[in-house]
Amino acid sequence: MDKFLTVDDLKVHFPTVDGVVKATDGLSFGLERGQTLGIVGESGSGKSVSSSAILGLHRGTNAQVSGEIRLDGTDLLKITDEEIRAMRGKEVAMIFQDPLSAMHPYYSVGNQIAEAYRVHNDATKKATRKRVIEMLELVGIPQPDRRVDDYPHQFSGGMRQRAMIAMALINDPSLVIADEPTTALDVTVQAQILDLLQKLQREFNTAIIIITHDLGVVAEMADDVLVMYAGRAVEYGPTKEILTHPEMPYTWGLLSSVPNLLADVNEKLIPIPGAPPSLLNPPPGCAFHPRCLHRDKVPGDLCETVLPELLPGVRGEGHLKRCHLTNPDSIYQEEVAR
Repeated sequence: MDKFLTVDDLKVHFPTVDGVVKATDGLSFGLERGQTLGIVGESGSGKSVSSSAILGLHRGTNAQVSGEIRLDGTDLLKITDEEIRAMRGKEVAMIFQDPLSAMHPYYSVGNQIAEAYRVHNDATKKATRKRVIEMLELVGIPQPDRRVDDYPHQFSGGMRQRAMIAMALINDPSLVIADEPTTALDVTVQAQILDLLQKLQREFNTAIIIITHDLGVVAEMADDVLVMYAGRAVEYGPTKEILTHPEMPYTWGLLSSVPNLLADVNEKLIPIPGAPPSLLNPPPGCAFHPRCLHRDKVPGDLCETVLPELLPGVRGEGHLKRCHLTNPDSIYQEEVAR
């Protein structure tokens, strides 16, 4: 049975004078109503590009988008520009990464949220203002009836993020994409934002895609995790399964880079060596092989010559991994987790 959101073989390529940048190359995943998918990976792995394709934000650019994106049975890549504009903000909404640059400095916060509401609803100014104040109160803005007329620069970072969440949720969308919603916020405000998203999800049964670098956020929020590298999914499955029994060396590197509060205070983090590859000229075979510390455990030159498929791992059908290792679970437990 199809899920509420199904992305199948999504490719987003950008032609340039130097060649084609394959920002997303054959990405597939699904999401149900009321569930949260966490997409993690380094900068440049294709997380935001793939999510922007869901909203149709690549239309009108030179991007070459192919594949299938089905939202509640509708293929978003085949509908007209007018139809996608009618859905954008109503059926699917996005919380952008930097709320200060995402909001216009010349208009009040209330006016910008009101615009998102009036585009999709035939409401009077009085009714719209009332709805905006209700949303600001819902997301925890103090004195919303007064702060509704403030400008973005008069809001703190956490309040701007809350205002962006109010703007995204004012039309009760079925799908919300949160692109780094906790970036540049202190830890206390991060926790408040995550609690707010979870509360609103329970209230509206919203499907959420949360894009983040923070595996702690994923552990707190996500039901499933999609790990991306060089425009492709390299591991995909239930959050608990991925975080406790990862089978892809890149995921091992992400987990090893996170501080452990129970470890020795003098113990150093284990960074992933090297840098992410160029999406213009990715390495042959497995894109991660130049940085992988375990490629010597694969016989021959498979890692350097053959791109591994995203297939079920050793722990079952629901856990997919893109790697040539045949015994990743035992390697992780014996060499990495210790």
